Amino acid sequence: MPVDLTIVLTDQPGELARIGQATGEAGVSILGMAAFTGQGRGIIHVLVATERADAARSALEQAGLGVADSREVMVIDVNDQPGSLGGLARTLGDAGVNIELAYTTFGGIKLVIATDDLDAARASLA
Repeated sequence: MPVDLTIVLTDQPGELARIGQATGEAGVSILGMAAFTGQGRGIIHVLVATERADAARSALEQAGLGVADSREVMVIDVNDQPGSLGGLARTLGDAGVNIELAYTTFGGIKLVIATDDLDAARASLA
């Protein structure tokens, strides 16, 4: 399963560039990303391949960027049609799975989700 890294940084120009440069220099591709700012901070989620997660974390930390969290996530193919998200979320909700994070990947229609119960999520979508 892919890994989502949560990076907390100061909301100022150039910080996203630092993330891209650190991971790029380490040979780690960012497969998806979500970025939010507020109250002077930036919260960035980056999706990386499982086998590159340790290299990404190390590169980010060496660049002075703190990794606040690292967790396994699901990447789900989503149909490009109205109601797809609602149906997917309903299936998970009916299985008692709480979606804690959702964003899309680069280069396609896939939804990244972090949940309180990955096993139940996988089973409900199988």
